[in-house]
Amino acid sequence: MGCQKPAWLDALYTQKFFVGCAVHETAKKNEKNVLCLDCCLSICPHCLTMHRFHRLIQIRRYVYHDVIRLEDLEKLIDCSNVQAYTINSAKVIFIKKRPQNRQFKGSGNYCTSCDRSLQEPYIHCSLGCKVDFVLKYNRDLTPYLRVCKTLQLGPDFLYPQDALGDDDMMTNETPHSTIVDSDELMSCSSGSSGCTENMSMVCSDVVRKKRSGLYVCGRIANKGSVSEEDMATSMNRRKRIPHRSPLC
Repeated sequence: MGCQKPAWLDALYTQKFFVGCAVHETAKKNEKNVLCLDCCLSICPHCLTMHRFHRLIQIRRYVYHDVIRLEDLEKLIDCSNVQAYTINSAKVIFIKKRPQNRQFKGSGNYCTSCDRSLQEPYIHCSLGCKVDFVLKYNRDLTPYLRVCKTLQLGPDFLYPQDALGDDDMMTNETPHSTIVDSDELMSCSSGSSGCTENMSMVCSDVVRKKRSGLYVCGRIANKGSVSEEDMATSMNRRKRIPHRSPLC
């Protein structure tokens, strides 16, 4: 590879993040905050369905600069001697240089490219500063690159509802939720005593399905049997018009 940078590293510098996605211009939360390493393209959360089998890395924002979690970036390149910062209990690294002009330098560590004051034992304030330093003095970035065949987004990444497939929707349902069909409820009403006991347990709780807006509610008194009339009344019960108390 010599002094050439990998394509994904160039894309990390040149692609724009936290701008509106032209493909999903009318969608909500359409800021580009993900880099597809295989396509070398910045994408928004709505584009994930087309890149779900690619290597993806999330770009974050810290003090108006683009950063990447150290845990994710170390899977791609050696990040030693680059100062990391902590946000939300996670260490991040700045992507681009942050020049800082200083007329006089005091004692301590300073960035090799930006003259920014650093803590011991760091000598680079960003990934870009280290890459430029390595290419300037070693002229070869290959020993610092790491092989990464799979890279997925972290569990804290927020997926839009329309970006989730059918399998993802099922996995994102409320835990311990139960979906009950009204036909199954009616068929069990004429069943055995065991079915009646199960019906009493199911109908005593609120049965709901997350994200669908469908709520099936019912509450059956503790009786020996459940009639079709009681079941239909409980399933179709609506809120009545409130009555005010008479004025004195």
